[in-house]
Amino acid sequence: MAERDDAYFERGAVVILDELIRRAVAARASDIHLEPKRDRMQVRMRVDGALVEEPSVPPDIAPAVVSRIKVLARMDIAERRLPQDGQLTVELSGKLVSLRASTFPNLVGEKVVLRLLVGHAVLSFDKLGLDAATQATVEEIARRPQGFFVTCGPTGSGKTSTLYACLNLIDTQRVNVVTLEDPVEVEVPNITQGQTHVKAGFTFAAGLRAILRQDPDVIMVGEIRDSETAGIALQAALTGHMVFTTLHTSDTVETVVRLIDLGVEPWIVANALTCVLAQRLVRLPCSACQDGAKLEIDLWDGDELLLPAGSRIMRPRGCAKCFKTGYRGRTGIFEVLVIDDDVRELVKSKAGVREYRELFAKRKIKSLRRIGYERVLKGATTVDEVLRVT
Repeated sequence: MAERDDAYFERGAVVILDELIRRAVAARASDIHLEPKRDRMQVRMRVDGALVEEPSVPPDIAPAVVSRIKVLARMDIAERRLPQDGQLTVELSGKLVSLRASTFPNLVGEKVVLRLLVGHAVLSFDKLGLDAATQATVEEIARRPQGFFVTCGPTGSGKTSTLYACLNLIDTQRVNVVTLEDPVEVEVPNITQGQTHVKAGFTFAAGLRAILRQDPDVIMVGEIRDSETAGIALQAALTGHMVFTTLHTSDTVETVVRLIDLGVEPWIVANALTCVLAQRLVRLPCSACQDGAKLEIDLWDGDELLLPAGSRIMRPRGCAKCFKTGYRGRTGIFEVLVIDDDVRELVKSKAGVREYRELFAKRKIKSLRRIGYERVLKGATTVDEVLRVT
């Protein structure tokens, strides 16, 4: 009888896990969260950047589901006190779905997060969401033979996708492109992709030094995390390489200031840095249930009126197609800073944030919020979304 119960739960765990992954793929989810509670296992999926509640897993079969994940991901099935991570592949309808699994012990069990790697493909440059003028500027800079190109924004704002799209503009048959990532999110043909391994000593700094001995033309560094990596990457840009990278900063000004705060000499930053692209992802109103409305109050950004009352805007409603969220799909909003002589002078003098802002205001460089509200007027997103991400 015990053997039959075990077999039943094993079959149940297989079916439940396959169904969870199938639903996540159909919803274009990026992550599945399995969160143990005392009376159930809560299931949520991250769809277009927001968590969506799914039917819970019964408590009697939840441990078997976790064990099934651990077996597939080659984790220690008996270890429940320490966090673990691994990778697994599941076959659904003849297609292989790759996932990264991470466990985290808590009061009533182990939380598991599955990151879906299925269908990850390089976005074409014209699908990022850049307006025509910004797209032309960024494309010209990305094609240059030398420079330092930084995308910035919080986690999940699409920075790496933007860099992949920029690499797609490069003729990789004639140019040696080498990347250093943690981890490699998308496999790109015709370029060399390296993945850091800190425990083995393969850090960003060590990997970047090794890349410079590989006769590279274009280098992509997944993230600048310390002064050593920043210094090597900026020196590489000064010595004739095109370097693409990301920083976890909120906007273009903070990115420039952060590079100097990392301890890199200001003159190196000033001469190497060519472009900073700040970005956010905003959700698109669901085409099946979106509804028009009029803005009831004026919207200001400081002392600047961005949207006057009465402006025609889109308002999300929610339906089965969009999981009652009112949104389906995402697009980017971008603030671009091209480094010129005036900005270089501010960098060399270690100017503060206020001096950069004054220069931007003088030049009428649009903020992310201003750009977002322009997208609102075109019906591409909503006021709530712009306020949420900016």
